[in-house]
Amino acid sequence: MNLITKKPVVILIAVAAGILLLAAGRADWVTGTVDGVTGPAAAAAPGSDAAPGLAGLALVGIAAAVATATSGRIGRWIALVALAAVGLGVIALSARTLLDPAGVLGSVAAAQSGGTGAFEATGSASAWPWLASVSGVLLLLSCLGALLGSKRWAGLSSRYDSPVPEDAETRGARGERVDSAWDRVSRGDDPSVD
Repeated sequence: MNLITKKPVVILIAVAAGILLLAAGRADWVTGTVDGVTGPAAAAAPGSDAAPGLAGLALVGIAAAVATATSGRIGRWIALVALAAVGLGVIALSARTLLDPAGVLGSVAAAQSGGTGAFEATGSASAWPWLASVSGVLLLLSCLGALLGSKRWAGLSSRYDSPVPEDAETRGARGERVDSAWDRVSRGDDPSVD
């Protein structure tokens, strides 16, 4: 359990899950036949149609894992909540397809033909919804690792801070306060005229 609480491992797990989700969105999740307007026809529902928003969830999951590893305490908690929500959302989308593949195929076929509702369909789920579910579990595992290990993590180091003090522009040669360009603009002066 100690390995899973390391920053790089947490990020790698989430990135791997995100890549798997992006691949799953392009593959066919359900194949079968649809009894449409012209009669029965072979049909397939790709992951992007069977589980709308899958690619967005993948990207949010990756971003949340990176934010978990690089943020301060409050940002880390917000990112952890987002990471857990993404993992649960992916599992829910996958479960919907696995529990009712014919219904998903019928509604996707109706949407592709420009209609609303769903056509009568028979279909079976491929392995991709299962792999997407595994990705959701990996995102939750990444969240758990971050939750357990984040107490020992530091945020970004000071090397990412600006090397110049924030008020250096507003100090004169003897340390007195000098108006900045923004102060002059606020008064109505144009500092570019000097």
